[in-house]
Amino acid sequence: MPQIAQIAETYSSQIFWLLLTFGFVFFVIGLGMVPKVEAVVEQRDAKIGGDLASAKAAFARADEIEADYRKRDADARAAAQHLLAEAKAQGAKETEARVKASDSVLADKIAAAEAEIRAASISAMTEIEAVAVEAAQEMVAKVSGKTPDAEATRQTVKAALVHG
Repeated sequence: MPQIAQIAETYSSQIFWLLLTFGFVFFVIGLGMVPKVEAVVEQRDAKIGGDLASAKAAFARADEIEADYRKRDADARAAAQHLLAEAKAQGAKETEARVKASDSVLADKIAAAEAEIRAASISAMTEIEAVAVEAAQEMVAKVSGKTPDAEATRQTVKAALVHG
């Protein structure tokens, strides 16, 4: 068989070109391109690692800033509550002072009004007594025809008004 006799010559030629092709691919791709790709991958990994480290640092700084903000906010709220409490206390003191002043003015007005009422009451009782004395004298005069004693009539009317 002639095909079998040619196998050694054909395979040796094919093996030569196979080795030459693989050698070329190895040197061009393996030694030329792969290191460049690996360098790019390493640079990319380094950049990603640096970016992640920067992000972690920024995140930590943001947490610190937020904590500081919350502390300042809480301090400001506490100060505002303290000022509010002081203002309320001051307002209560001022209101109490005004109420006391108003109470004393009202007490004076009430005392003056009560004095006026007592004076008016005494005046009214005096007038009522005078009218009652006149009426009693006129009744006694009409019924009996005699004019009664003014002082005795006044004493009798007073006694009746006190008990009445």
